[in-house]
Amino acid sequence: MAASDLAALAALFADESRAAFVLALLDGRAWTAGELARHAGVAPSTASEHLGKLVAGGVLAEERQGRHRYVRLADPGIAHLVEELAARSEPAVPPAPRSLRAASAGQAMARGRTCYDHLAGRLGIAIADAMTDRGLLRQDTGFALTDRGLAWFDEQGITFVRKGRRPVARGCLDWTERRPHLAGLAGAALCRHALDAGWCVRIGSERAVKVTPAGESALRTGLGITAETLR
Repeated sequence: MAASDLAALAALFADESRAAFVLALLDGRAWTAGELARHAGVAPSTASEHLGKLVAGGVLAEERQGRHRYVRLADPGIAHLVEELAARSEPAVPPAPRSLRAASAGQAMARGRTCYDHLAGRLGIAIADAMTDRGLLRQDTGFALTDRGLAWFDEQGITFVRKGRRPVARGCLDWTERRPHLAGLAGAALCRHALDAGWCVRIGSERAVKVTPAGESALRTGLGITAETLR
């Protein structure tokens, strides 16, 4: 990559409205331009201009269904980049929440959330730590599932197909915990299974998730994670 290419990529994130768009899209869904405009508090025409730049720069992918235009993060690598940037730009002393509702939402996001297609927050860190302690995951030489880890996924009935360039396991720096949680194909499969099996449910309008009693039981049995760790 030439210096000019890196500068051009960095410039795409160097606008508050565009930054708000990509942070919102970390929920893994496709959003319309109107939804993103309302989320960022900008005019629809302004949102369309910004989205055009993000699509042209390869940060977002565009989908059209009839008259509607949807955008999503282009790929898991972009989501990983956004989460890493968010972690490194978080102030050492976060500002006080502006309302009780904002404080509750922030606490829920810190407790457990999705990061694009994998689990993050204290929940994600607890899972990564438990897998490491049990010899299922290695973090000393980068993130990698061990043979025991691959067997554990099979035992849980959690499947993933190795294809493309996406790694099986990857560390993603958590912006609230400042430590890596599990991403990659394994992280995405685990998140999908947790939601499908009812281990976690989505709460609120953002990316927060809550561990259910069934999830507490499954995580205690499968990984030795106590319920207190998840609250």
